[in-house]
Amino acid sequence: MRPSIDEYFMEIAKVVAGRSTCLRNKVGAVIVRDKRIISTGYNGAPRNLKHCLEIGCIRQQNNIESGTRHELCRAVHAEQNAIIQAALHGVSVEDGTIYCTHQPCILCAKMLINAHIQRVVFGTQYPDRAALDFFESAGVEVMKLG
Repeated sequence: MRPSIDEYFMEIAKVVAGRSTCLRNKVGAVIVRDKRIISTGYNGAPRNLKHCLEIGCIRQQNNIESGTRHELCRAVHAEQNAIIQAALHGVSVEDGTIYCTHQPCILCAKMLINAHIQRVVFGTQYPDRAALDFFESAGVEVMKLG
């Protein structure tokens, strides 16, 4: 059976997540506009820094619950990397849709809102509703897929 357009781009986000260097959650993101991929991102350490695969995970070492204390993480989130990659290559994400394997956190939600992303499609949901509340208040369409 032919996948819907949302299923198609979510499958691509899952493939992108395979590049993640996070030991806890492999997250992928794809930003699309007019049914064309304009950027991708996965979670991992900033450029030229050692990845958690090499040195271990500070969040695991300190028993930090998933979805909390985002500042205590070595990784740049997948959504952030997708926005950064678009910016580095001079591509606007305005009016785009982002497909994320996981629900964006509150930090990423704020960035996506300010980047004028109009729609968020995600797979795995986190217990924290703050990001979803921000999207709703900002008029960003949100869809859980799967």
